Amino acid sequence: MNAQQHAGALYQAHDKFKEESLKNRRFKHADIKSLIQNIDKNGPIKIIEEGKSVEGRSIFHLKYGQGKTVLLLWSQMHGDEPTATMALFDIFNFLSGSSDAFDDFRKVIRENLTLHFIPMLNPDGADRYQRRNAMNVDLNRDAQVLEFPESKFLKAVRDATNADFGFNLHDQSKYYNVDKTANTAAVSFLAPAYNYEKEINSTRQKAMQTIVVMNEVVQQILPGHVGRYNDDFEPRAFGDNIQKWGTSTILVEAGGIRGDDEKQFNRKIHFTMLLSAFKALADGSYQNKEVAAYEDIPKNDRKMADLIIRNLTVKSPDGLKTMDVAIQREEVQNESATDFYYKSKIADLGDLSTFFGYQEFEASAFNYKRAKVYDQKLAKIGDLKNLDLNALLNQGISEFICPGMKESFEISSLPVNVHKSAEEVDIDLKPESNPSFFLERDGVLEYGIINGYMIQLNR
Repeated sequence: MNAQQHAGALYQAHDKFKEESLKNRRFKHADIKSLIQNIDKNGPIKIIEEGKSVEGRSIFHLKYGQGKTVLLLWSQMHGDEPTATMALFDIFNFLSGSSDAFDDFRKVIRENLTLHFIPMLNPDGADRYQRRNAMNVDLNRDAQVLEFPESKFLKAVRDATNADFGFNLHDQSKYYNVDKTANTAAVSFLAPAYNYEKEINSTRQKAMQTIVVMNEVVQQILPGHVGRYNDDFEPRAFGDNIQKWGTSTILVEAGGIRGDDEKQFNRKIHFTMLLSAFKALADGSYQNKEVAAYEDIPKNDRKMADLIIRNLTVKSPDGLKTMDVAIQREEVQNESATDFYYKSKIADLGDLSTFFGYQEFEASAFNYKRAKVYDQKLAKIGDLKNLDLNALLNQGISEFICPGMKESFEISSLPVNVHKSAEEVDIDLKPESNPSFFLERDGVLEYGIINGYMIQLNR
């Protein structure tokens, strides 16, 4: 079985090993803690040690295999970047399996590699679903001073294992695209520089060769959706420093894929490409890859939007103008970080021909109509139930005032916007404002863009 066939077999087998308890990306530290505590003590995966976060949550170090080549993988250094953590638990299930077509592969890994894992390096951030740790510090800028326990733990494991290869596993914004294309950057790679000169020594070269292997796997699954990060040296970052310390470091960033909001497809890609990388490192086949193939991976760009309205006619003091409108949706979460709604903003407008949307709508036949505010204040949110929202939307009314409103969560599922006061209404056609307006054709409103979502009226 060649490398391509082997990757295909892993991809097809993923559902068998998927950790079903991790159903979406907002899982908590307690979810993975219970999974780790239930690992069979007599099985092949061993819990080596346990560190503590700022708030005292456990950080786990696990080990598999006894081979000469040592790998270190760490995930969720940023608490709101969970894709790789899910994939690692799928890999734990795979490595713990037996009596199937992958037994020989597991043996190759065990005998040639020693794998060290730190899943969820930043558990305090994960529980808040935020990038930074409990002290609101970016751990990926703490590699030099090592002020925080999470950083110290990663450095200590790296030094104790003296890992040959390091996999720095992150998520990136869904708004990255592959340079000059409408393809989202589903996965992005980087072999970080270890100095300002961006020199390539044997350590960094091995990282580049490994990335070539992984890129080939992703291209097999989702062609044209891989980007490469800028390699400017960042002296405070862990990836750059671990590269400098002699561990061939591979940065992996899970990006956006259309229809994959919960990152379940990307999780499957990570499962496949990481295990494929293990194979190449175990049998040494990564050494056959050329650095030029790494440099051929197109660069990342950041020109995606959730929705782009193309060629919309807008009235101005200087007459009618045509412009594109790009909309992005930001997540607003409750205090427990378990639930959220989207609050949209206009990211840009004008000539956006070099930008791309997850969804695009050709509006050359339509005119822009600003949304209207309902002329009566609501005593309570429940009063919306007594209104014919469909009829009001067809009149161009989408904004309501409810001084007693407590939480936007109360109305986040409705096709209207509710504000506490008229002063809060910010729906003008300008960057950063809330995109709430209508599309009119031949004097009739046909679509509403409400909080950045497109609604076909009378439907």
